[in-house]
Amino acid sequence: MSTTKRARAKAAVNSTAEAQISLPFSPLEFCKLLSAWYRTHARKLPWRGVEDAYATWLSEVMLQQTRVATVIDRYHEFMQRFPTVQALARAEEQEVLALWSGLGYYRRARMLLRGAQFVVRELDGKIPRTATELRMLPGVGAYTSAAIASIAFGECVAVVDGNVERVLLRVLGLPERRSSAASNELMRVAQALMPPKKRAGENPQGDHNQAMMELGATICLPRAPLCLQCPVFTLCKTRGVHDTPTRAPQRSLTVAHLLATRKRGAKLKVLLERRSATASLMPGMLELPMVPIGAVEGLEPLLQVRHAITNTNYSVQIFAESSAVMKSIPAAKAQLQWAPVTKLHELPLTGLARKVLQRLRVMKN
Repeated sequence: MSTTKRARAKAAVNSTAEAQISLPFSPLEFCKLLSAWYRTHARKLPWRGVEDAYATWLSEVMLQQTRVATVIDRYHEFMQRFPTVQALARAEEQEVLALWSGLGYYRRARMLLRGAQFVVRELDGKIPRTATELRMLPGVGAYTSAAIASIAFGECVAVVDGNVERVLLRVLGLPERRSSAASNELMRVAQALMPPKKRAGENPQGDHNQAMMELGATICLPRAPLCLQCPVFTLCKTRGVHDTPTRAPQRSLTVAHLLATRKRGAKLKVLLERRSATASLMPGMLELPMVPIGAVEGLEPLLQVRHAITNTNYSVQIFAESSAVMKSIPAAKAQLQWAPVTKLHELPLTGLARKVLQRLRVMKN
């Protein structure tokens, strides 16, 4: 990391930490109400209560843009395969992507691997303890660095994700605004609400950040918030759904894929296509070969599924192998490969490919 970048990261964290802001309620009262609720209602999650910065780092990266229920199983599998940052640093990218299959946003997995390699190569295998130092790691931004520093090491630095942002906007009665000034304002509020450090062995900072995220994920929901169950209801100005900007509508798209298999002796293989290394989505991942919709007109699909990626809802049709459909595959032969069914779990499949192969019982769930 360059000296300039390191200085900017340090200045950003310090300016946030030192910011002063006037609140319409007592921060201490807010913290007490939130803390009491969290101690009673926090979900039991496998990465909580674990004194392992690597585990915290992994869980926070996995949870970005992904539901908790989806993450839990993958987290267990990942920790079993790569239990330490050193084990992850030794891994091949294809191994990591294979375990990440189904979580989406695969750049996270690639950057996590690069981050682990950086820790082992440059930092003697020791994960940095402060948010400022954590920003040195590839792929670790303001949110992730603050989460690791506070949860794993007890640093007094606020974490602001989408859930926390929603809680703060509603409590303060502020409209949602998409600007750096608005983001900075919310960060100052979040920092002002951080509890002071107490006795040795306690981590009120990490617990507070997790409580804020928990409140947004389970009570202060985007639609139909459970206000009567909210521990800070009496301090909240909004007490319900607040106005938000109109979001861009989701696109709808129909696509077709081919399921082609062949058997050589006792081994069953399935045909896969490797996405281009320069593709904007899921570069280098394996999927079922795509075929033009026009080539399968009038044919009955084996399976139809819905699948969403970023801002697009896909209606996916899967067709059985035939000579005409095989000839219509637009991918070059170099992008196609026959993969043994018994090895599919080791390959970096796209989430859609995994979903289809499991539903058609080609691949074990």
